[in-house]
Order: sequence, then structure tokens, then C-alpha cells
Amino acid sequence: MLVLTTVGRFALGGFLIFASLGHFLSANEFLAQVPPWMPAPELVVLLSGVVELALGCAIIFSPKKWLPTIGWVTAAFFVVIFPGNLWQYFEGRDAFGLDSDAARLVRLIFQPLLIVWALWATGAFASWRRQVSTSAEQKRRS
Repeated sequence: MLVLTTVGRFALGGFLIFASLGHFLSANEFLAQVPPWMPAPELVVLLSGVVELALGCAIIFSPKKWLPTIGWVTAAFFVVIFPGNLWQYFEGRDAFGLDSDAARLVRLIFQPLLIVWALWATGAFASWRRQVSTSAEQKRRS
């Protein structure tokens, strides 16, 4: 299982680094996901690219003890950007080859999977379960 989670962690980190490069190389594609109520859409695209790059590097290069925290932060990032994906779907905005409602809907389905992937591959789920188990054991003993 350790090998599988390690491969999953490196794949997720690589995915985030690769995606972050798109923010800088083809920002117009990412602008399609920024809702009109967001201020400074170009800055939003740039900053989210920086965050993706930092998270990808952290997932790959951080010490093991920090990985669960990084996993929770990464999952939170995926939650925060989800409204942009919803907006792209509801407004029918084309980007990243998503040129149909069906393609944009499939992308929406993958967002929760990214959240689960981040929590699993970084050990955040396992760490949380250990903490809950330890707390329950301590309560039972007292």
C-alpha cells in the first residue's frame, strides 16, 4: 500500500506542477473559469497557478511528517476552485477542450475525486483516522 500511495502522491504533485504551468503559458484558458464577480481575473489565474506550483512541489518534496497537513491544504484548494468549474459549466464557457456541456459535467465529477486523491495520497485520511482512534481510546480509558 505504501508504494501505491507514494506513486499516487508523486502523480498528484506532478499533475499540479503541470497544471500550474498552464496558468502562465495559456492564461486565457484559465480565464474561462473565473466568474465575473471575482476581482482582477488575471491576478486570480496567476495566483492560483503559484498556489498549484507550491502545492505540487510540497507534495513531492516535503518531509513525510508534513504531508497530511499539505493534503488537507490541497483538498481545501480543490474545494475553493470548484465554484469556477461550476461557473464554467453553467455558463457554457469553452476551455481546455471542454466544448460541450457533457465534457464540462465530466470535469465537475472529477473535482471531488481530486479532493479524495489529495487526502489519500498524502496520508491525510490515515492520519485523521489514527487521531480519531487515539482520542476514542483515551476517552475509553478515562
